Amino acid sequence: MTLDRRTLERLERAVGHVFRDRGLLEKALTHSSYAYESCPESPDDNEQLEFLGDSVVGLIAAEFFLHAFPKRREGELSKLKASASSTLALAQLARAIKLDKAIFLGRGEEKGGGRKKVSILAGAFEALTGALYLDGGFEAARTFVCGLLESSLKPIKSESQTINNAKSALQEICQKAGLAAPAYTLISEKGPAHRRTFLVELRLGDKVAAKSKGGSKKAAEQAAAEKTLKSFFGRKIKRISSEAFIIEADDLNLP
Repeated sequence: MTLDRRTLERLERAVGHVFRDRGLLEKALTHSSYAYESCPESPDDNEQLEFLGDSVVGLIAAEFFLHAFPKRREGELSKLKASASSTLALAQLARAIKLDKAIFLGRGEEKGGGRKKVSILAGAFEALTGALYLDGGFEAARTFVCGLLESSLKPIKSESQTINNAKSALQEICQKAGLAAPAYTLISEKGPAHRRTFLVELRLGDKVAAKSKGGSKKAAEQAAAEKTLKSFFGRKIKRISSEAFIIEADDLNLP
């Protein structure tokens, strides 16, 4: 099991570090499915590095948001950290550096679309961060992770509001603005049971504010609430991950 030179150099450029121990890098990329196929008696996969990397990513994200948003309260900083270090967010970062193309997968996992699974991508990203920490120290890991976080937050102002639940945020805004409470109506369900699509209509009083689809009724309602918030705030809304977005406003009132 070895990385080809081109893949190795691309990964090292992506993390900004040339590994002294390239065995660590290869281990970080070794999914358990590959390890068990290659050596079932003594598999050597990336799960220990993933365990380490999980803590390293969490610490770096906490420090990053503390310095990026010094006026935020602990609860909002926790939301930012949780969103940035979630499985979906880390999978997105893994794709951003094309980590999906470098993971060693077993034959069955490869055929099953393992390179697209968010759990595998997030795990590999954490393992890579753990390997980087062991090989280059905390500063090397911090530079790598902070660079990716910085890129995702460039358009965001420090006085913005973090939103993890669009329905709750819309409810609060409508109450403050004296508007009718949002009412959600299921319009239709289509598709087979395992791939159902739900269409939901959101009304504010007599007005249809938005219609949105989702893989569940809850997801469709969240999408409709976010679409309505965007109609209120326009470009002031910036998405920071699959699970959270930010409204660039001092308070959750209508502009």
